[in-house]
Amino acid sequence: MAKSSADDLELRRACETAMEGSNQKVVLSIRVAKSRGIWGKSGKIGKGQMAKPRVLAISTKEKAQQTKAFLHVLKYSNGGVLEPAKLYKLKHLSKVEVLTNDPSGCTFMLGFDNLRSQSVAPPQWTMRNIDDRNRLLLYILNMCKDVLGRIPKVVGIDVVEMALWAKENTPAVSKKQNVRDGPVTDAIAESDMKVTVEKELVSQAEEEDMEALLGVYVMDIGEAEAFSERLKRELHALEAANVHAILESEPLVDEVLQGLEAATSCVDDMDEWLGIFNVKLRHMREDIESIETRNNQLEMQSVNNKALIEELDKLLERLRIPSEYAACLTGGSFDEARMLQNIEACEWLTGALRGLESPGLDPSFAKIKAVREKRAELDKLKTTFVRRASEFLRNYFASLVDFMISDKSYFSQRGQLKRPDHADLRFKCRTYARLLQHLKSLDKNCLGPLRKAYCSSLNLLLRREAREFANELRASTKASRNPTVWLEGSTGSNQNVNNADTSTVSEAYAKMLTIFIPLLVDESSFFSHFMCFGVSALAPPASSANGDKSNDNDDDDDLGIMDIDENDSNSKSISELGALNESLRDLLDGIQEDFYAVVDWAYKIDPLRCISMHGITERYISGQKADAAGYVRLLLDALEERITAQFTRFVDEACHQIERNERNVRQMGVLSYIPRFATLATRMEQYIQGQSRDLVDQAYIKFIGVMFATLDKIAQTDPKYADIILLENYAAFQNSLYDLANVVPTLAKFYHQASESYEQACTRHISVIIYYQFERLFQFARKIEDLMYTITPEEIPFQLGLSKMDLRKVVKSSLSGIDKHISAMYKKLQKNLTSEELLPSLWDKCKKEFLDKYESFAQLVAKIYPSETIPSVTEIRDILAAM
Repeated sequence: MAKSSADDLELRRACETAMEGSNQKVVLSIRVAKSRGIWGKSGKIGKGQMAKPRVLAISTKEKAQQTKAFLHVLKYSNGGVLEPAKLYKLKHLSKVEVLTNDPSGCTFMLGFDNLRSQSVAPPQWTMRNIDDRNRLLLYILNMCKDVLGRIPKVVGIDVVEMALWAKENTPAVSKKQNVRDGPVTDAIAESDMKVTVEKELVSQAEEEDMEALLGVYVMDIGEAEAFSERLKRELHALEAANVHAILESEPLVDEVLQGLEAATSCVDDMDEWLGIFNVKLRHMREDIESIETRNNQLEMQSVNNKALIEELDKLLERLRIPSEYAACLTGGSFDEARMLQNIEACEWLTGALRGLESPGLDPSFAKIKAVREKRAELDKLKTTFVRRASEFLRNYFASLVDFMISDKSYFSQRGQLKRPDHADLRFKCRTYARLLQHLKSLDKNCLGPLRKAYCSSLNLLLRREAREFANELRASTKASRNPTVWLEGSTGSNQNVNNADTSTVSEAYAKMLTIFIPLLVDESSFFSHFMCFGVSALAPPASSANGDKSNDNDDDDDLGIMDIDENDSNSKSISELGALNESLRDLLDGIQEDFYAVVDWAYKIDPLRCISMHGITERYISGQKADAAGYVRLLLDALEERITAQFTRFVDEACHQIERNERNVRQMGVLSYIPRFATLATRMEQYIQGQSRDLVDQAYIKFIGVMFATLDKIAQTDPKYADIILLENYAAFQNSLYDLANVVPTLAKFYHQASESYEQACTRHISVIIYYQFERLFQFARKIEDLMYTITPEEIPFQLGLSKMDLRKVVKSSLSGIDKHISAMYKKLQKNLTSEELLPSLWDKCKKEFLDKYESFAQLVAKIYPSETIPSVTEIRDILAAM
């Protein structure tokens, strides 16, 4: 027999490793197969119920002089390592059931009374053989009896059989010697493994009584042949006794035969009678079936007639037009007091029309003449009501707006800016919001003329309000007009221009947007809902972009409309959005002219205010997200384009002012537009708001590009003084924009460009001055450098014009009285320079450049004419330092 897994020490160590840290001692571990089942029902393991390998381990834990027992279920991980899967406390074990459907008897289930759901099928555990099953179950029962003082309910197994097995299979105490690990006692102690009858369910006394009882029945079945002979003798004796009994009972048999003959005659008579009755019953059955058939047909006809009458009654009820609704639809008033009756009549008419269409009406009814006539009558009612309601609403919208236009108190007046208030107008319109929605459900085409009428009337009101507000806003704003000439060359370089405070202009424009943009957005949103456009709701008001919140119309979206079809109200189609945009154009078209007027007025006062107005407009554009505000976004885009165009016009004019400088008479020193541009850039930076940075940067690029191009053209008019003009103006550009270039990246780029151009102009000008005083000296050096590319240095002194005598003449003529030559060079540098502050730095550059050139000359002389002596570089440096 194969060794049981309960004796596998490696398995027990693996279990202890998996339960490491729980302070529990593993006393038994054994391999099992897990499957699913339910209590009291047999089942077979199928394809979807495959057995899974598991290990059951029983462990104990000592705590406060009390022993606790646990049952662990461990499974194999992907790497073949045991890991805990389930943990049960043996104190909750209530039932042990051995399944009878398993012929091997190796499958059992354990029931615990603390499971959360008793309806869940408990797992079935299958052992490899009966011995492993008995060993595990006996150990569990002994553990329950010793630790808990009780045993669970046992089903499907004989406890006597278990006791006998335990007595026959009590393992002896085994001890093993491990050479590597030293002496190790078997993990299961003798007291744990020894299973005695006294500890089982059958005591020793009971077993002796059963053996004595079995000894009473001595059947002598030791030899099969003797036992067979005995059975034959007993069988013959029984047969002989039976024959004797039969012979003694002959009189009784005669009496029984006579009774049987009498009963046979009675049975024959009964059979004849039953045949007669059967024929009669068959005829009666046929009659009954015929009656039932006729009765069923009559009942079916009655039921059908009743159902038909009910359907006709329902149809007549649906076809009936209540007199009060008919009167309301054909000639009722549309006053506010009567609107509830009108809405009820609309709802009834809508329901009636829908009830006469599929699927509200059975297709078989649609061909009935009465239904066709009633549908035509309802269509006539619908047409009449839609015509009357549309005519009333068109007149109503026009009358509301005419009343407001005729009252001057609604508009801004001299000395008083009036914020437009449409609360009363919208309140009156909301009265008919439900009516408009029902009109849309009755006839979608009727809304087109109504929308045009509403837009036409309200457009007059909005344009009048915007015109009056813009006129009064410009009249009440006090601001000094600044000239648009910033960079004109004829105005003088020290003129102080554009110092007036024009912030009120930007504030006036912001106020115009603050008042009217939320109003237009609210009107667009109200129009979208009021006129039943299926587009998204409106975003928060644009006034929040500048910190102001206008709560004049907090409930504009609440029109008191109950959606007739929620799916239709939530769906947004491209056609609906296109129709809304067309209607919004009719509603708001023309109002942009009043905004343009404010922009043009602000431009005339201070063109630079276009920068701040551009930032304000951009902030409002970014706040308009909803579909209903689509035309307001177009209006703001047009405003932004107008502002950009005006600012571009200012930039172009300023560029023309710069270009006019090149037409003037010969100019020296710093050009007038250089410092003025610094003042202009400083003012422009002060006006930047929000997203107007790009606008200003583009202006900088255009300004400076024209400035540098004009500077180059002016310098080229007199090549003799070109470098002086360039270096002075580039230096002035750097000095005037130093602070701004540190914070404005665009100006920083041009600052570096001016710095490079300044250095190039300085280098050219200094080179001209040096060569003017020391031309022979450095020309001699240049000839030597040219010849060094073609001949050796030793051959150069023998060339024409480069002999030692020629060197002495050049040195004598150029370096004798060098201090006078240097003084002349200084005077030459100072003569044409108008910016005295540049002279020290230019003189330092000049001395350094001369010293570098002379040092190169000295190195050439030492290499080509080693025997000749010239003034050393140190002497020249000392002379320059002393100047």
